[in-house]
Formats: sequence, C-alpha cells, structure tokens
Amino acid sequence: MSPTSETANGGRRLVIVESPAKAKTIKGYLGPGYVVEASVGHIRDLPNGAAEVPAKYKGEPWARLGVNVDHDFEPLYVVNSDKKDQVKKLKALLAESDELYLATDEDREGEAIAWHLQEVLKPKVPVRRMVFNEITKDAIRDAVNNTRELDQKLVDAQETRRILDRLYGYEVSPVLWKKVMPRLSAGRVQSVATRLVVERERERMAFRTAEYWDLTGTFDTGRTGDASDPGTFSARLASVDGRRVAQGRDFGPDGRLKTSRDGSQALHLDESAARSLAAALGDTSFAVRAVESKPYRRSPYAPFRTTTLQQEASRKLGFGAKVTMQVAQKLYENGFITYMRTDSTTLSDTAVAAARAQVTQLYGADYLPDKPRSYAGKVKNAQEAHEAIRPSGDRFRTPAETGLTGDQFRLYELIWKRTVASQMKDATGQSVTVRVGGRSADGRDAEFTASGKIITFHGFMKAYVEGADDPNAELDDRERRLPQVGEGDALTAREITVDGHSTKPPARYTEATLVKELEEREIGRPSTYASIISTILDRRYVFKKGTALVPSFLSFAVVGLLEKHFGRLVDYDFTAQMEEDLDRIARGDAESVPWLRRFYFGEDASEGAAGSAADAGNGDGDHLGGLKELVSDLGAIDAKGVSSFPIGEDLVLRVGRYGPYVEKPGPEGEPGQRADVPDDLPPDELTVELAKELLAKPSGERELGTDPESGRPIIAKDGRYGPYVTEVLPEGTPKTGKNAVKPRTASLFKNMSLDTVTLDDALKLLSLPRVVGSDAEGVEITAQNGRYGPYLKKGTDSRSLESEEQLFTITLEEALAIYAQPKQRGRAAAKPPLKELGNDPTNDRPVVVKDGRFGPYVTDGETNATLRRDDDVSTITPERAFELLAEKRAKGPAKKTTAKKTTAKKTTAKKTTAKKTTAKKTAAKKTAAKTTAKKTTAKAATKKTAAARASDAE
Repeated sequence: MSPTSETANGGRRLVIVESPAKAKTIKGYLGPGYVVEASVGHIRDLPNGAAEVPAKYKGEPWARLGVNVDHDFEPLYVVNSDKKDQVKKLKALLAESDELYLATDEDREGEAIAWHLQEVLKPKVPVRRMVFNEITKDAIRDAVNNTRELDQKLVDAQETRRILDRLYGYEVSPVLWKKVMPRLSAGRVQSVATRLVVERERERMAFRTAEYWDLTGTFDTGRTGDASDPGTFSARLASVDGRRVAQGRDFGPDGRLKTSRDGSQALHLDESAARSLAAALGDTSFAVRAVESKPYRRSPYAPFRTTTLQQEASRKLGFGAKVTMQVAQKLYENGFITYMRTDSTTLSDTAVAAARAQVTQLYGADYLPDKPRSYAGKVKNAQEAHEAIRPSGDRFRTPAETGLTGDQFRLYELIWKRTVASQMKDATGQSVTVRVGGRSADGRDAEFTASGKIITFHGFMKAYVEGADDPNAELDDRERRLPQVGEGDALTAREITVDGHSTKPPARYTEATLVKELEEREIGRPSTYASIISTILDRRYVFKKGTALVPSFLSFAVVGLLEKHFGRLVDYDFTAQMEEDLDRIARGDAESVPWLRRFYFGEDASEGAAGSAADAGNGDGDHLGGLKELVSDLGAIDAKGVSSFPIGEDLVLRVGRYGPYVEKPGPEGEPGQRADVPDDLPPDELTVELAKELLAKPSGERELGTDPESGRPIIAKDGRYGPYVTEVLPEGTPKTGKNAVKPRTASLFKNMSLDTVTLDDALKLLSLPRVVGSDAEGVEITAQNGRYGPYLKKGTDSRSLESEEQLFTITLEEALAIYAQPKQRGRAAAKPPLKELGNDPTNDRPVVVKDGRFGPYVTDGETNATLRRDDDVSTITPERAFELLAEKRAKGPAKKTTAKKTTAKKTTAKKTTAKKTTAKKTAAKKTAAKTTAKKTTAKAATKKTAAARASDAE
C-alpha cells in the first residue's frame, strides 16, 4: 500500500528526521498526509556543566559527571537548553498525529537519537522506526512501508560509548588543568590521535640525515626512436662488483647503514667514490644483460566508504576531513548520494546495475566485466548494513546532469567516477626490467637497471585513478616505455651523471594519512575521525603547516603526562581493544554495566574477563586499577617536569600558561634567561642554535625610565602579540575587583623596536588616544591606535588614518576634512596582493593572499577566507589556500539576521486605547523576540547537526 493511500482515511503521521534540510527533501516525497519535522540533532544529552544539572541532583557526588557510577552507571539526561522550544513543537505536532515515524539515520548515533525522542515525547500513538540509506522518492516510500522496531542493542552500545567518553573526559581533563594548563581536554580517541602526531614528530627530532650517491646512465640503442620504441633510456646504478649500491631504504633513522641478517651491508658510495667510478666508466662498452617481462594487471578500487572518501578528497580536492563531511552531508540530504557515514564497500544490486549500465553507455561493452564485481569489507566490525557511498537512485546522474556547482559538484564527481570505475574491467599491460652492464677502466663491474610499464588496456583507469599520499609517487596510469632490446644488445653510454641524495625524516601526518593510520590501528570509528581531527586542531594540540599536521609544544606536555601516568589510556592496543569491546556490546555478546564497572572501578585480575580492554595492561600486580583510582592520586605528577623538555647545553623548553619558552638557568641564586618561543614553530626545528638566538634577542623587558608626572617606572616588553610599553604599578595596587587599577599600555609602532625605543617614545605612545579637537557641534574627535591600525573616532564614526605618525601630527582641520568626505567601506585604495597562488581547481579563478581589515586572507575574487592563526603568508601553499576556500564555501554565505519591524496601527488619542496599544506592542515584541530566538537556535543547531554525529568527548 502506498503512503498516499494509507493516509486516505484521514490519518496524520508525524515523521521526525535529524536536519531541516533532510526534512524539506523528504516532505516533498511523502505528500499531504505526512508532517515532516527535524529534531535538529540530539534533543538531550548528559549535562554540559553544573548549570544544567537539575536542582534535585546537585548535591549528589556523581552530579559533576552526569553519570551515577554507584547505580549501574545510570546516565542523567537533560533536554538541551537550545532544544526545549523544538521539543515543545514536536510534542504539539505529536498531539495532533495518529502515528509517529522515527526516521533518524540508520547507525548507532541515529538509533540513539530515535530512542531519546521516544523517551522524551512519550508517544501514546503507534511508533515506527523508519530507515533508509538514500533520500530518493522510491527509497523513502519503501522505508515508510517497511518499518521496524527500535534496535535496543544499538542504543545500548551508543549509550555505553557516551558514558565511557564522559567518564574519560571528565576525569582525565581536570588532571591536565591542574598539572599543565587550564581549559585542556582529554578524550578516548583524541588523546591517542594526538599521541600519534607527537610520536611522529619525536621520530623526526631523533632522525639523523645520511648522504649517499649513485650514478644515472643515459643509454643509446643506436636506433632512431619514436613514441612506441624510444632510442634512449635512463637507468640507475644498481650494483658494483655484485654488491648492491645503497639507496635511502638502506639507512636507519640514526643515519647509519642497516645490516642484513647475514651480516652484510649495501655499498655506500660517497661523492668522491661516485665521481671516481663515473670517470672510470667514461669509455666503457655496455650491453644488455637481461630483459625480464611479466604481465601487468591492476584491479579497480572498491567504492568509497567514509575514510577512503576523506583520504581521496584530501589528495585530489585539497579538502580537510571536516570539509569533506560537510559537503557530503549536503549531497546526502539533497538526495544526490547515499549515506556518507559507512564502513561498507558493498553496493546493492540496484547500484551495481546502474553502474554497469553507465559503463556500457559511456565506455562501451569492452570495458564491462562478464560478472558484477563485489568487494569484501576490510573494516573490522563494520558498522551496520549500509552500502558504500555512491550516487543515489536506480539510475546514476552524471555530474553534468546534477546541476551542482563548486565543491558539491567536485565531490559528487569523485564519488560518481569511483563508483562507475568499481564495476569496470581490470587494466592490463606489461612491466619490463632491463639490466645493463659494463666493466670500468679500473676493472670494476657496474650494473644498471631500468624498469618500464606499458598499459595495453586501460580498463577502469579510463574512468578513475586513485591519488597517492606521497606527492612524488607515480600514479597507476603512468606509463614508462623502454626500447625494445634483447639480451646481448650493445649500448652506448651517452652520459653518466653523479647524483647526490639525502635521507629524509618520516613525513608528518596529513589529515588523510592520520585517518588512514587510525583506521589501520582500529582506533575509534571512521564516522568520528573528522570530528577528532577538528578537535585536536581547535584545542591547539596540532596546527597545520601546509597540509601537514604539526604537534604543538603543548601537545608534547599533554602526551608526556598521559604516557607516564595514564599509559593504558593512550596505549594503541588498549584503545583498539576498547573499540572491540564496544562492538561486542552492540552485537549483544557483552553487557554494558559490568564492562563499565571494570573500566571505572577496576577489579582483581583473577576475576576479570580475559581479553577485555578494561583488564589490559595490568603489569606485574594482581589488581587492575580502574580510571577512578588512576586519577585519585596526583601527588606523583611533577607539573614542572611534564612541561619541561631538555634541548641541550643546559637549555630547556618549558610549556607555560601563556605559551612555550626557552630557559637557561643562571648561576646559583641568580635568575636565568627566558625567551618566548613562537607558537607556530615546529618542535623538530627548535635546535640549540635557534634557542640561543631566541635568548640573544632583547630580553623582553627593558626599563626606559620614570614618568615625570606619575613617578611610575616605564618598561618595554616583548609580548605574545608583539612589543609594547607599559607602566609599573606600585606594589599592593589592586588588580582585580571594583577598585582594580590597570596599567597604561601601548603597542610599539611598526618602525620601532625594543632595543631602540626611548622613554620619550614610550610617553608619547602612552599618551594615546589624543584629543584632536571638536567639530562644529561640539563632538570630540580623537586619534587612536587600534588592532587594525591608526584611526580617528568621532562618536561612533571611525575613519582610518594612513600612518601611525599621523596620530601625533594630524590637525583638527585635517581631521574635519577627512570627515567631510563620504565614508568608504574598506580601505581607501586597493593594495596589491601579498602573494599569488595560482588558479583554484574548483572554478579556475586566480587565488591570491590579501591584507584585510581583520588580517591576511585568501580570495578567488568571489569567496574570502581569513588565514588561521597557524597560517603564515610567507609559507602558505596553494593547497592550503584552496582548502580554506573550500571550507568557507562549504559553510555557505553568512546569513544576516534582520529584525522584523512591527507596524503599529494608528489609534485615537484616547488614553485607554493608548494603554491597550502599548500592551499589544509589548506582547508583539515578546513574541518577536521568542520567534527570533527560535530561529537563531534552529540555525545554530543546524550547524551542529553534522558534528553531532560523533561523541563530543571522543
């Protein structure tokens, strides 16, 4: 029975989804008998702070956690303050409905949202769980006719995750506040992800470069070559007298040659030896010693799942994981792709048929395999029964047919190509290795090798080729043709060049490679990775340098503390085992409460369940301490020690409350030297030499003299936001409270420096703002120096000045002349760009860096994106600029909130009428205020919908 006919008797059905955008799309498919409304993500959660804890629970010892750990870890749920109006609206709609359809996403999070809705709304009408994997007319109507019951196992699993993450975050984070810095956070997956980034940086810091040399020969066959049979080719020196020549892989991180199991080592050529060999081979006759040919075959890649989509969008489109998921969310909600949070690589029969049809239509029957391809899942405990991410519907729309533009078009095209390619034939060809040898003038035998690849049938590569994490790696469709030679053919060496190389430290993680690493280690859930990376960036544990993720010095302190005192909690295997345990609960193979009890309270090893993450890492003792015991005694944690890192030569890097700094101890009884370290300095670049340079700079505090008027000392200092001058207040001056006194402070002008600024300069700076005079109406005009440069201010009207010097020289006449001119929005004249970065691959527009009122920003002339704190104009890469623009586009244009004017009807002059009108106006204002608040809440909540998919503490 169709949805339309089912409602023919006048029944009214309320369908609740998660987002307004999804509600709008689905409503168009269901017709008039259905009311579709959004919950706007979760409607309730554990209390976020003491203010949200209901009064009757405030005295409970567990109220801070929001989880009653002494009563089977019973959670305390409260309706989010910004969702109360929405809940009220849903209850009102439910009261007028005959059935309730809970149509949230078909995963643990969606199941939990559906359960919370049922618990809060308390429906007295039949409740149906409606699930679908794509938002198309047929899929939605099919979902209405094939509902199911709520899956309590999934709800229990998600609830256990939420409780676990709350216990972890709320118990461990305060340790970081007390021992490292306030407002830090710890999380089950975010802390482990941060540790991975820190460990990679440690490897880079310990790395020692090795130099090695080799030879490249350009060999001539003596024939005139063409595209299919080149006459010359290059080959690299492989061995000398049968001993393999060392390449980068033969050196360890300590810069030394590795030794094989049999005790042998590769031949390490230095520059002198390489040049000597090249000279000795100058007149050598060479010949082909061997030609090895074997078939080449490459199968297509599996359709996208969440993590592979994030990785490939990073490589090919320059998207961060967060941007990828934002754009994918929009594509899903508008019916273009299937659900984008999935561990599955499976395609439905409908999707396979659609893909195969397009292969035949677009590429021909020669590219279609005899049987449909299927792909086995590679993810352990893959969540639920979703499909892979693919174009929606039983017929795929080509990118040109969608009407999409910008980032949505690019991501859809990526998904479409990958899906179609997954149902195409293998690429085939031949791979060839040629070995060339000759004997040098001094009797040494040298052998060179060259490898080639010819693709005779491109198969799926006609549609799609996967990108690579290494920018220097060859892609699968790259051909390397070698000449057609045979064993014994004579060759002439046109040229033999000497090449020097240096080993490189392991590459830092990018968002794509960190996602890949987390998935391979089975840590966390793929659906949460974008949220995790966003969290460690927002928390300043990690910052970006180009596309690389660089750990801050703060993260070194946090990870060091956790490793030393909470080793189990950041152990990779332990975290992965926790994930396995949570999946066991989801399958019904384990119970939630006993598992949480072991994790939080601990237990005797003899009573534990073998293999559980809650029992891991017991060491030599019989008792396994739980989380509560771990955080109960903080006396053993040396706060200064966990935030101190030796650099060498008595120099120490310390992480302080206001950022990192280097310190050199002074003689006994005397203070040492200190110097701030830039927040964006990669830890592997802080050498002894650089630390000495930082210490050699002006000390950051220089006494300039005494203010003759106040008698207070004036000093110059170097702060985190640049050099400035300030006065020193007498001891005992209150700094807080009603009677607090703030010292006068002023930033140095751009042409001033700490080592040359004088007392007179400082007094002039501290005299600002300067009263220039008053206009004809008596309004005072002042000259001030602000965050965005020098300006004039008259009442609420500000006008920019051209230079800082004008603050002291501008006259009243000049100021009035400026105010007589029409006010310009922005700067008086466009400045040339600070840097040109090439064309954005999205729209082929030129991208440049400009200096704006709020600092430097990147723009393509249509979209502007402010540089983040970690971005530097001098080092920003095109890829980073494209990513910032993509993220800005994904957020959409900023929406202006305009208050609606209420036009009051004209009334007579009667007092009673006036009173009534006033009352009506007051009521109207209150109603308008409520409406505006609702709209604002809905907008804010809508933005949170995608982020709400992952647990906040994870």
